[in-house]
Amino acid sequence: MSHGLLLTAGQSFVDGWFNSLWVVVIAKAIIVLVFVLVAPLGVGYMEHKVLAHMQHRLGPMYAGRFHGWAQLLADGVKFVQKEDIVPSAADSGVFSLAPAVVLVPYIAIFVVIPFGKTVWAVNLDVGIFYVLAITSVSIIGIMMAGWASANKFSLIGALRAAAQLIAYELPLILAAAAVVMQAGTLSLVGIADAQHAFWYVLTQPIAFFVFMVAAIAELTRPPFDMPIADSEIIFGAFTEYTGLKFAFFLLAEYAGIVAFSAIASVLFLGGYQPILGLHIIPGFFWMSAKVGALSFFIIWLRATFPRLREDQLQRFAWVVLIPLALADIMVTGVIKVLVK
Repeated sequence: MSHGLLLTAGQSFVDGWFNSLWVVVIAKAIIVLVFVLVAPLGVGYMEHKVLAHMQHRLGPMYAGRFHGWAQLLADGVKFVQKEDIVPSAADSGVFSLAPAVVLVPYIAIFVVIPFGKTVWAVNLDVGIFYVLAITSVSIIGIMMAGWASANKFSLIGALRAAAQLIAYELPLILAAAAVVMQAGTLSLVGIADAQHAFWYVLTQPIAFFVFMVAAIAELTRPPFDMPIADSEIIFGAFTEYTGLKFAFFLLAEYAGIVAFSAIASVLFLGGYQPILGLHIIPGFFWMSAKVGALSFFIIWLRATFPRLREDQLQRFAWVVLIPLALADIMVTGVIKVLVK
């Protein structure tokens, strides 16, 4: 009898642990999804207002009454109401799947981004390796969109975007590698903790410059937006997309701004580490402020710098950024050996 009671108690414990584990996983997934849906809206609103003021105009003012705060929500409702058109010659399955392939990697990135010493969904020992690997998946989604559209101009735009993303992936990884060498860990939490005394932007300014330029190019944001530039007669790989599918591509762009700003904040700005030792303010707010500042910087570039030509863009990656990143790695390695 006692043996049966022991088995029953053990089974109840296992069932309770399993159920509670799934509850935690589901709760974390919901929090990440809500953040990815809300934060890009804030960045999109920032872009509307920042660009408007830089161009001496008001920007959105009516939606939501108070300075047009609900403009992006209204745009989202508009996209939902628009007709979802799939070209007759398109591969409908691949055409419909492409927006998700572009968006999902940015959702997956926030699973490992620490917004505090204990505020994260998962703390991977190889966090930066995971982040850099998952960002490469969006290239596949763009190629899927261009090829499946059955439009030669969409395919050309997709090829240009893929060439740009591949070219700037290498300096992005090399810049992160220099930080990993200095921190001695691949964990994003470990990298942030290693900057409790000083931020790596002070010791790795070249890597910070290379990383930010490569990140902006990865997002195909101005001045590196040739595949979808306003001066082009088409909108790159997204030409044939309408309605909610097109909205997913826009959401992925703004989610990417938040994601790369968060990665750069952890790598170079100490992440959730406070400024001047002001620990009275929680780390979550420090991290959010740094992400907001870098997002503002990315938006500011759109209104400031002229667009590069395609050949200038490729040359800048292979002739300037990659040699700079390799030199920075070499210097970091030498200093690491000498200090050790």
